[in-house]
Amino acid sequence: MNKTPMVLVTASLTVATVLTASFLIVTSTRGENTSFASSAGQLEVQTVASGLVNPWALAFLPDGRMLVTERAGRMRIVTPEGQVSPPLKGVPEAWASGQGGLLDVITDKSFAQNKTIYFCYAERTAGGGRTAMARGKLNDGSGRLDEVKVIFRQEGPLSSGNHYGCRIAQAGDGNLFVTLGDHYSARDEAQNLGNHIGKLIRIAPDGSAPADNPFVGRDGAKPEIWSYGHRNQQGLAIDPATGDLWESEHGPRGGDEINLVGKGRNYGWPAIGYGIDYSGARIHEAAAKDGMEQPLKYWVPSIAPSGLAFYSAKLFPKWTGSLFTGALSGKMLVRLQLNGHTVTSEERLLPNLNERIRDVRQGPDGALWLLTDSSAGRILRVSPSAK
Repeated sequence: MNKTPMVLVTASLTVATVLTASFLIVTSTRGENTSFASSAGQLEVQTVASGLVNPWALAFLPDGRMLVTERAGRMRIVTPEGQVSPPLKGVPEAWASGQGGLLDVITDKSFAQNKTIYFCYAERTAGGGRTAMARGKLNDGSGRLDEVKVIFRQEGPLSSGNHYGCRIAQAGDGNLFVTLGDHYSARDEAQNLGNHIGKLIRIAPDGSAPADNPFVGRDGAKPEIWSYGHRNQQGLAIDPATGDLWESEHGPRGGDEINLVGKGRNYGWPAIGYGIDYSGARIHEAAAKDGMEQPLKYWVPSIAPSGLAFYSAKLFPKWTGSLFTGALSGKMLVRLQLNGHTVTSEERLLPNLNERIRDVRQGPDGALWLLTDSSAGRILRVSPSAK
């Protein structure tokens, strides 16, 4: 059997990587349609764009185009027809190592007027990495971000490349919620209010701590903290019907959680939980403890939830009010049926897709839009089947 020389393979891969990083990605427009069963009838899954390298987050612009981040440090604009731009200029360098890189991105609630976006990423500093949050103005005519400014940097023990958190949600008052991971090796710090490790923070658009944050003025506590005792929060969404803040986070071996986030609340990591360490060793003191919140939903074994979105459109009327999360290790889309603050049922969708779902968003067309996490990542559009 003939074998291609290794040098040739390496050279080909290098060229392919350079082309992906520097130029327009050529994609098959809305190709590879497949159909899947669901409680809302047959679903049509369309590949809108492909060839993205570990896409991490998707944010819709007012005209229906999308901002998409790639973990390696690139941000692109993608049209609904699947045309993918070259990387935007002006994006700060991200430390693309381990689980780190360029991560979440959202548009400001007044984007149509101010062109402002917010994004977070792993920033390398002496001795390791930390989560940084920046804002900038999209100048898509020039293919760049202008007026970029880092507005927040996580303080505490540094990460060697794991558990950055880094999901963003903007409330109706304009303030920003940002998830910050425990950096894996510093998990006990999630209970320490003196740093940002394992916390969910609330900041103003300029990065300052709002005066009504729960720990403002408390000695030894960071004023940006909104809640604490978190591990690695990979999903964050505000219920459009109530304004409630929901998050998802990874447990270790078992114990992934869905939480309703309350002001000043302690979510228990690592003191309580439903998982074990990767070695099989015990982590938690107990499953529950006074003064610590219980999850509304947890998974054993883990599914690695990622991305979180409420559904409020009319394309899937049976799913109005449902909460959706992607699953990385679970390789599926999960729909949670809610009754107020109670998760009443779970539906596992697209299991035969066999891809890590990194992000899920409701599009302006009412469809569900997904990112698949791989070196050949895709943007998928999920809609009712026309057949």
